[in-house]
Amino acid sequence: MSVVPVFLYHAVSDDPPSWLAPFTVSPRDFSEQLDMIIDGGLCVVPLRRFVTALLAGSALPPRCAVLTFDDGYEDFATTVAPLLDARGLPATLYVTTGAPDATRTASATGPFPSVATLSWAQVRDLDAAGFEIGGHSRTHPQLDTLRRTALREEVAGCKRDLEDALGHPVSSFAYPHGYHSPTVRAEVRAAGWTSAAAVRGPSALSSPRDDPLQFARLMVRADTGRNRLGLWIRGEGAPVAPFGERLRTKGWRAYRRARAATGRPHRALPH
Repeated sequence: MSVVPVFLYHAVSDDPPSWLAPFTVSPRDFSEQLDMIIDGGLCVVPLRRFVTALLAGSALPPRCAVLTFDDGYEDFATTVAPLLDARGLPATLYVTTGAPDATRTASATGPFPSVATLSWAQVRDLDAAGFEIGGHSRTHPQLDTLRRTALREEVAGCKRDLEDALGHPVSSFAYPHGYHSPTVRAEVRAAGWTSAAAVRGPSALSSPRDDPLQFARLMVRADTGRNRLGLWIRGEGAPVAPFGERLRTKGWRAYRRARAATGRPHRALPH
């Protein structure tokens, strides 16, 4: 079975806050990683093309890959986009719609404290420049622990926010923290999202047989070394989706739901 590495990044910065540091790569490392992807012979395709293949069974180029970025930090506009543009690489940015203009400074409150996020003007500029803008909920909660009304507001409300801001439909969603469930996926589908990015295991290679509402990604972290990235580029070093939900994943969800029900939710890092 052919595999598709779908790379997941968060922040690209030399000076992240401590809570974000494990999920941050430096601009120098990011540049080297992009060059490794290119030199490794991968063809980076837009997410839309990958999703179309999942939905319709259409062919993908051999040895293709996808680049995705979660949350919507300001460094995507100032650092990431220029490095991608210089190499002609497409990417998808999943925006948490409660963050733009809410956490612009280190003292502001919002879903991501102590880090600057994109403004709506920057999001619109990135959209106009050709980057695909997707949704990442409104406030970045653990969706699989929410009651149905709150879940619907996070999923469908995010779509409304983006479409109002951009003036055109959006179709790509990513689960905050990677957490989802059959109920969450049903709400995603009902809201009109046609794809949803997950994090499985915590990393897995996707494939043309993957589920478009929970396709797998490879999380690139601060401690992701060249050897591990090289394995992923070769389509090795991680399980290949689709595969069934692990028992421990179900147990972890039950634990977090129980905590939420008692008013003591598990504090997940906002990645």
